[in-house]
Amino acid sequence: MDRTKYYYVYILTNKKNGVLYTGVTSEIIRRVLEHRLKIKTGFAEKYFLNHLVYYEVYDYVDAAISREKQLKHWERKWKIALIEKLNPEWNDLLPDIATKEQIITVKELIIENKEYYDH
Repeated sequence: MDRTKYYYVYILTNKKNGVLYTGVTSEIIRRVLEHRLKIKTGFAEKYFLNHLVYYEVYDYVDAAISREKQLKHWERKWKIALIEKLNPEWNDLLPDIATKEQIITVKELIIENKEYYDH
């Protein structure tokens, strides 16, 4: 079976050892850019959480949601250890999973459809 849809659990921050936000999505490029463009108001927007420092990929939405819930209940030091195990410098990982062209295209689509988000 050729799987075309994946689900992502991700962690955003505003800086190294800064505020952490854990989320789940099926479109990680779009979701990270929504955070960066401050499309939706909320916790991530309030703290300028736009730096993707960690993500995991799942085949099934139930598994991703379960993992997100698990991570949300973790102690902060456990989340930091998880991030630093795979990303010790807290680099932004979006360029690792998307080309500049993909980022530009998705960003333009979000901006063009901003009225969708205003509801």
